[in-house]
Amino acid sequence: MATLPLLTDEAADPAARAVFDDIRAKRQTEYVNNFWRALAHDPALLQATWDRLQQVMAPGALDPLVKELIYVAVSVTNGCAYCTHSHTAAAKAKGMTPDMHAELLAVIAMAAQTNALATALQVPTDERFQA
Repeated sequence: MATLPLLTDEAADPAARAVFDDIRAKRQTEYVNNFWRALAHDPALLQATWDRLQQVMAPGALDPLVKELIYVAVSVTNGCAYCTHSHTAAAKAKGMTPDMHAELLAVIAMAAQTNALATALQVPTDERFQA
């Protein structure tokens, strides 16, 4: 259950509705997901988050699918079920196959295990790894 109600278009302030309209136009859908509807309580934060997301997730040096895979890995690590689900769906839409998904989850699990071991053992970083 959300800590705030998810705002419908009718309940959202005009500034938030303008962001909803931009989301619809740029994503070519009528659907505005729950994350944006929760953020609509603070239209300035909604706008800033939407603007930053578009900038960060736009094609660049990293392929859009790679960006979604990273987003999934960080979301799993941070324990954000919402982001894990939404960015897994986005990764699938950008071409993630079931084999890629399985391999991604194996890498996430391996990194979590080795990170925990290195932290528990307080292994010092090799000089050659330090730039």
